[in-house]
Amino acid sequence: MGEFARLEVENGVGTIRLDRPKMNALDAQLQRELIEVAREADRRDDVAAVVIYGGEHVFAAGADIKEMASMGYTDMLSHGHLLQEFTREIARIGKPTVSAITGFALGGGLELALATDVRFCADNAKVGQPEILLGIIPGAGGTQRLARLVGPSKAKDLIYTGRFVGAEEALAIGLVDQVHSAEDVYAKAVEWASQFVGAASVALRVAKDVIDRGLEVDLQTGLEIERAGFTGLFATEDQALGMASFMEHGPGKATFTGR
Repeated sequence: MGEFARLEVENGVGTIRLDRPKMNALDAQLQRELIEVAREADRRDDVAAVVIYGGEHVFAAGADIKEMASMGYTDMLSHGHLLQEFTREIARIGKPTVSAITGFALGGGLELALATDVRFCADNAKVGQPEILLGIIPGAGGTQRLARLVGPSKAKDLIYTGRFVGAEEALAIGLVDQVHSAEDVYAKAVEWASQFVGAASVALRVAKDVIDRGLEVDLQTGLEIERAGFTGLFATEDQALGMASFMEHGPGKATFTGR
């Protein structure tokens, strides 16, 4: 367990909790700890889905500017890899993931949320990519994941201006998927994640992989990726159990083993 990031598991749901007071600034140490807890969440059999949460008041207000301000080009050549690696590892978790956003999710904080499958935010949340106001651009995946999520024109507006977006606008443009009260957003995220406890975990992992890889290629290549994933699941115990249960009891009654 790290100093600033930890994995808490309860009833099959893992919460990756950021805890670096007071704004969860994403310094190099926190980024490395997020890599480790993401890998732990991916490999643990008792974790069916993952919530990323920064606490009641803030998700993550961005990278640690004090740490980066003194870096030159050669320093950033190595640090830039770390910036992208921590969001890559979150995105690589082969289980359903959801961000529960309270308060600010800015810069690297928003990039962290963009690496999850879905995003729930509090009605008091403010999200954005304000790097342009520092004379730089997003460097932890924001230019790529944001454009894929909301489209290039909306992504360019947010990145060019660096403006903060409130919860309702974020919902309207598809940047977040649900808006809840600040008191309820974490519980709602856990509720969403809990539906995957006991689900067909191998099929979920394959579905996530196929969707994510398909977004990187042309349609025909994506269809081939889908075909390979689909046929491969016929080698699993869960496929046999699921289809047998459907024929005997109807849909939604199967008990899966994760094999």
